[in-house]
Amino acid sequence: MKQVWFKVLLGVLMVMGLAAGVFSSPRQAEAYQEVSTPTGIFVTVTYTDPINVRSGPSTIMYPIVANLNPGEVVPALGISPGREWIQISYPGGTGWVYASFVSISGELQIVEPPPTPTPLVTATIDPTLAAQFNVQPTQTRMPTFTPPPPLEVPQFTDSTGPSLGSSGIFIIVLGLLGGIGLVASFLWRK
Repeated sequence: MKQVWFKVLLGVLMVMGLAAGVFSSPRQAEAYQEVSTPTGIFVTVTYTDPINVRSGPSTIMYPIVANLNPGEVVPALGISPGREWIQISYPGGTGWVYASFVSISGELQIVEPPPTPTPLVTATIDPTLAAQFNVQPTQTRMPTFTPPPPLEVPQFTDSTGPSLGSSGIFIIVLGLLGGIGLVASFLWRK
């Protein structure tokens, strides 16, 4: 008996859930239809990734103010003189998108870009970078210099007259023997 009541209760809950889904779906369809479609000239994001909306027509001079997703459609207000940037109206205000990332539904008039924003901070030298070039010698203990001992110049005594000595005699004897050997070899050769 308990199983029958459980099955009946489960069936009633399923029917009620289906009925709620059927009745709420027309309201959701109406909610999607109430979203306004842009009239006039509009742009559609054709780039595959989200694109940046900037406060002016430059990636360097103007900051990012919003993003647009692929397929998103927004009203177009004008085009830059170089035809590279398009001024748009997005939910948070007006901004500029790069023309290569969107498709335009009509012809736009040329709009002068806003003045470039004044930088909030003046350019200064980065102290960390400047510190790399500020070279200060480190204090180290240098080795001490020890002077060499004084140079002694040898003193030779002058002997009176030439003397051959024992080495001189030996050299003369070897020269005479060499000369005799030369003469002997010359004579035996003939």
